[in-house]
Amino acid sequence: MEGRRAPVCTIALVVINVVVFVVLSFGGRTEDALYMVDHGAMYVPYFLIDQEYYRIFTCMFLHFGFEHLMNNMVTLLIVGRYLEPVVGKVRFVIIYLVSGLGGSVLSLIGELRTGDYAVSAGASGAIFGLTGALLSLAILNRGRIAGLTKQGIILMTVLSLYNGFVSEGVDNLAHIGGLVCGFLVTFSLCFYRYTKRRTDFGF
Repeated sequence: MEGRRAPVCTIALVVINVVVFVVLSFGGRTEDALYMVDHGAMYVPYFLIDQEYYRIFTCMFLHFGFEHLMNNMVTLLIVGRYLEPVVGKVRFVIIYLVSGLGGSVLSLIGELRTGDYAVSAGASGAIFGLTGALLSLAILNRGRIAGLTKQGIILMTVLSLYNGFVSEGVDNLAHIGGLVCGFLVTFSLCFYRYTKRRTDFGF
């Protein structure tokens, strides 16, 4: 059964994030913004002025402390368990990375508009993208996907966004950017697959 395949890429992403965190923890404090900037966290002036464009990618694999890491990795495991067997490994990785980059870009744009620059890192933009992917698939699949309903996914998304808005030090623009990118990329990648399935079965 497709739904029972092991989420290999999900597990691999969790392992990568954990290994990066452990390695950095031996060299300094991951709660220290300056230390994190020195090791690839996103900081707009360095990105634009020093042209350190790699930061928009590396920041996706860095976390500020153990709690930040664990919150994201548990969510990644839960969402990835549902999504990866449905979309497949290649699509899953594409959705994850594009969503993470999209979240970083929207966060960058927001900081440029406000002039309030902060050191940012974390996988949450990419993870919100996976949630957006589930919502996109539920819409394409007539309201359900992998045992989840469209209403349930929407509720989970709203609660997650709300928790970000009422918490301090959360990059909500990265969450929104990741969510939107995940939804759109998944819709683009899977639209033909699901519309063809309806045609083949006469609905």
